[in-house]
Amino acid sequence: MATTLEKQVANKRVVLGLSGGVDSAVAAILLQNAGAEVHALHMTNWEDDDGYCTAADDLQDARNICEQLAIPLHHANFSKQYRDQVFEYFLDEYKAGRTPNPDVLCNREIKFGVFRDYAKRLGGELLATGHYARTGVADGRIALLKGSDPFKDQSYFLHAVSAEALAETVFPLGDIQKGEVRQIARDAGLTVHDKKDSTGICFIGERPFREFLATYLPANPGRMRTPGGEDIGEHQGLMYYTLGQRQGLGIGGRNDRGEEPWYVVAKDLQDNALIVAQGEHEMLFSNWLIATDTSWIGSTPQGIEDGLSCHAKVRYRQADQACITRALDDDRIEVRFDAQQKAVTPGQFVVIYDKEQCLGGAVIHEMG
Repeated sequence: MATTLEKQVANKRVVLGLSGGVDSAVAAILLQNAGAEVHALHMTNWEDDDGYCTAADDLQDARNICEQLAIPLHHANFSKQYRDQVFEYFLDEYKAGRTPNPDVLCNREIKFGVFRDYAKRLGGELLATGHYARTGVADGRIALLKGSDPFKDQSYFLHAVSAEALAETVFPLGDIQKGEVRQIARDAGLTVHDKKDSTGICFIGERPFREFLATYLPANPGRMRTPGGEDIGEHQGLMYYTLGQRQGLGIGGRNDRGEEPWYVVAKDLQDNALIVAQGEHEMLFSNWLIATDTSWIGSTPQGIEDGLSCHAKVRYRQADQACITRALDDDRIEVRFDAQQKAVTPGQFVVIYDKEQCLGGAVIHEMG
């Protein structure tokens, strides 16, 4: 009996986004085993050779994978599109005092945007990636579902991808666990079976963040104050801090204070002041948020105009949080949580779920 993947891809040309990592490599193996005609497409999206970007090594790993699996490798440079459609947004958000998540925009604009268009020019009938997510059908429409591995589920980062793109996409890793992925790569003799998972900014890699950001934006140091207005030190620039942050503040171990940790609880953009408080301060917690630039997968969820009982995440890897989500207009939603949420951060995304189904999300604008 044919598997779900075999039914999706057998005898079809599938263009796979091959990063050079273990996830996309195993996706290639699974697609081959399911009867697909696999073509790999490796993207270059960042060209600055400063010792931190691993693009050259990743391309070589992709070549080795394709040679071993006997599949054709295509290479495209989308660095201009990445800078225009993702990186400029990233910088603009930091200028505005928010903390962006460029991976969400990178998926929508690059991996499922210009990459998808390029894959079609290669004759691709379907697009595939190594994301841990699934697609299905709900109410007769394409649905984005969580990956079966709860520790690797990446639906949070895919919530802004269009329904049209999802309908042309397969996620070969959606039904398996990360440990199983590495074992498949090991059994196949792939040298990337133990390659470290990529982290850091999407396509830019791991690097000293302050040093990197300072090359594009002026630091603009200012005062660090408590909620009561007490001057307690100097910050290096508001863009370097995020709500809930406790590391790197430089104010621990003060003789006139207790031993409780200090946290960033707010940013005063008008006065260029960083507001910090000690311990589990009330300013760290929110009961509600309003988010803008709403993206729904396929169509607006039924009942959301009057308030939809559902779950949400305000950050990746967070457990689902019970809430009521209400549409304020076509662009804004209000989310009221059953339990207080810690360090809800403007610029990040709130993503809405109905059990296993990801309905969509929006950019957090304000909270209280």
